[in-house]
Amino acid sequence: MWSLCDNSNPNAWVAEQLYGYSPSGLFGYSHMLGGYAGGQAEYVRVPFADVGPYKVPEHLSDDQVLFLTDIFPTAYMAAENCHIKRGDIVAVWGCGPVGLLTIKSAYLLGAEQVIAIDTVPERLQMARDECHAIALDYNAVSVLDALKELTGGRGPDACIDAVGLEAHGSSIDALYDYAKQAVMLATDRPHVLREAIQACRKGGVVSLPGVYGGVVDKLNMGAAFGKGLTFKMGQTHVHRYLQPLLNHIEQGDINPAFIISHRATLDQAPDLYQLFAQRAGGCIKVVLTP
Repeated sequence: MWSLCDNSNPNAWVAEQLYGYSPSGLFGYSHMLGGYAGGQAEYVRVPFADVGPYKVPEHLSDDQVLFLTDIFPTAYMAAENCHIKRGDIVAVWGCGPVGLLTIKSAYLLGAEQVIAIDTVPERLQMARDECHAIALDYNAVSVLDALKELTGGRGPDACIDAVGLEAHGSSIDALYDYAKQAVMLATDRPHVLREAIQACRKGGVVSLPGVYGGVVDKLNMGAAFGKGLTFKMGQTHVHRYLQPLLNHIEQGDINPAFIISHRATLDQAPDLYQLFAQRAGGCIKVVLTP
């Protein structure tokens, strides 16, 4: 449980006030979780360097392994948390980089079918073409009705929220979330989490790779309790997955580089951040070269 290290967050007391206990320190992830600078720079300071770095085989390209320390393990752990069995149907909310790799991971673990939910045309197209998912545009269909129809009325065996606290939507509860956040009465927008709970079959799993930061509102815990749902979530235990996922790449099971849509230099990063935030220009994943 690498992300739950007791000793790597020098600001543990801050997290303890909100969470009861502190998770590990994280790169580029606020002062509450250590204040460690992120990695988008010419040079980066690496604490615990006797543990953190991992030697990359010479025959693999940077593009193939670049996502091994972030989004690929996050996606794989999200799928693994679902305890997928042969024949399972999995629904994934969010077709950003993590969501797309989650779809691939679900298939690697034996899912029969994956249903992808988003509204950005380029993301939905990639979910269909590259990941072989059934793609649903949440602005064009009722997600809950469509999922029932696609699963014979039963609901998906597992529902994966690859969106988290900044969920978008046009339903009443999503508008409610926007309003509360605008007047600083809420930290998170849990529209997708509510929908995943509602959609999941009885006895199913709700997996959360999408990050939540604080207290969320209006969750239907009655539905979760009544249907006997299992929740699995948390920051990714990256080191646990490095070698197994490296093996998948070396064996040709997957090449995570398929998600790269843009390449830029560091001084172009602010423009690309804006492009990504606007979900414009077909921007799926940006690689920055120092």
